[in-house]
Amino acid sequence: MARLYEEGGKALSAYLRPRESGERPYGATNEIVDVVKTLGQVAERWMSDPARTVEAQTAFTGGFLDLWTNALRRFSGEDAPPTAAPDPKDGRFKDPEWTENPFFDFLKQAYLHTSRWAERMVDEAQDLDPHTRHKAGFYVRQISNAVSPSNFVPTNPELIRETLAQKGENLVRGMRMLTEDIAAGRGDLRIRQTMPGNFEVGKNLATTPGKVIFRNELMELIQYAPSTPKVRARPILIVPPWINKFYILDLTPEKSFIKWCVDQGLTVFCLSWVNPDARHARMGFDDYMRDGVLKAVEVATAASGEDSVDAIGYCVGGTLLAVTLAYLAAVGDARIASATFFTTQVDFSQAGDLQVFVDEAQIAAVEARMAQRGYLEGASMANAFNMLRPNDLIWPYVVNNYLKGQAPFPFDLLFWNSDATRMPAANHSFYLRGCYLNNDLAGGRMNVGGKTLDLSKVTAPIYNLATREDHIAPAKSAFLGATLFGGPVRFVLAGSGHIAGVVNHPAKNKYQHWVGGAPAGDLDDWLAKAEERKGSWWPDWRGWLADMDAREAEARIPGEGGFPAIEDAPGSYVKMRV
Repeated sequence: MARLYEEGGKALSAYLRPRESGERPYGATNEIVDVVKTLGQVAERWMSDPARTVEAQTAFTGGFLDLWTNALRRFSGEDAPPTAAPDPKDGRFKDPEWTENPFFDFLKQAYLHTSRWAERMVDEAQDLDPHTRHKAGFYVRQISNAVSPSNFVPTNPELIRETLAQKGENLVRGMRMLTEDIAAGRGDLRIRQTMPGNFEVGKNLATTPGKVIFRNELMELIQYAPSTPKVRARPILIVPPWINKFYILDLTPEKSFIKWCVDQGLTVFCLSWVNPDARHARMGFDDYMRDGVLKAVEVATAASGEDSVDAIGYCVGGTLLAVTLAYLAAVGDARIASATFFTTQVDFSQAGDLQVFVDEAQIAAVEARMAQRGYLEGASMANAFNMLRPNDLIWPYVVNNYLKGQAPFPFDLLFWNSDATRMPAANHSFYLRGCYLNNDLAGGRMNVGGKTLDLSKVTAPIYNLATREDHIAPAKSAFLGATLFGGPVRFVLAGSGHIAGVVNHPAKNKYQHWVGGAPAGDLDDWLAKAEERKGSWWPDWRGWLADMDAREAEARIPGEGGFPAIEDAPGSYVKMRV
């Protein structure tokens, strides 16, 4: 206990020191005010109708009476059916004592009953506008996940056993790690999800051979070395998201989409975005399109000797690619012969839980923060993504790291997930307002490069991949966006989520994917008629490329196509950490 107290003082000091120096502000006032205001609107709707309020209270107390009755039967040695059972996929209550011990079983069911009742109060509140209801439901889930009995030593049987067995040593180790993680976040908690010392970009991640053949203020362009004597003539250009780093597509060799493409006889170019700072504050979508995508197209075509490329856009990189396609359609430029979208949104009307963070007041608050430095800290976006799946990406690590005192398992995907990037102020503001808030791209109102963009004018063939369990770019949103293009669209739905559904090497034979007709109507109707196929979608996409253009050429060596090699892949920009 003395050592725990000592380590706790160090953690508090790590939190306070940056605030006392002025480096970090105290508290999260805007966020707390918004939560209180939103939940207050729910309470107001219920309190305005006394009869419904009594019904809600009766449902709450009635459930507890049933739970108490069943708990007494269990304490007496009788069997009793659960009043509230956890979802079979809920990993928080897997320890046998949550079911076998009547006390912990009661605690678990009391928590489940209360949290589900709170969610029903949001769902059944009358006269709430959809955005407020969405926010309230999200906030209630965040609070209920935070107060789960699995997150506290006295109410978690596994943690009690662990603490007694180790005489509290686990808590001392955990507090020490908490101090280190607060210090790593310069006063803000940066929860470690993996052991960072096990991975290094360029050493055991992002190791596919290649060269950086072009660099400007916004991006480096990597050309990968061929592994076959002949290659498909038209090259591939990958436009990754700037919200994350490109090497999600080039993790270890056995997971790497880029390496697989090279081994399939494709000439691959990939943008690596700079990790921006104050110098990039005024760079917006126009700059990212001109100095990013269009410059990469210019270099890739010149280096390969072809007059066009097949482009791939992932997540917000796909949104930028769609913007570029609409711009090129407006100016009559056909250098992007086809486009592939990985979990990309162009219509944001069904954008899922990320819409919780987007309204005028919240965007104005983000813009005020960005105005101070010229960018948004990488941790802000990382935290937002983690909050979409707190029971997978937040609380398991809090319990494992700080209560069990165990170092997390080395995992390349989570190392990438923690390798955050900043958002330049102008670009991020345009994205939040033009896409999430106003949905200008889908509505035909977005202006980039002096052109008003119309996706229906895009006639290049499109391969549109969505993933069924995506919490960032929901499948229904990606499907809706796929219907807006004016050319042929092959829509494919992959199993799993935003990352695992995309990064799914065929050798693993994991998950499945669905193929069907052109996207039209509703996703559920499309899926009912689609063909389910086992394993990865990657071979289907390679076949789609071959059907469009199967011409071959001699393999191209990076640095020999008119653009001398600057340095080895993965380059310098990707190694800049925040």
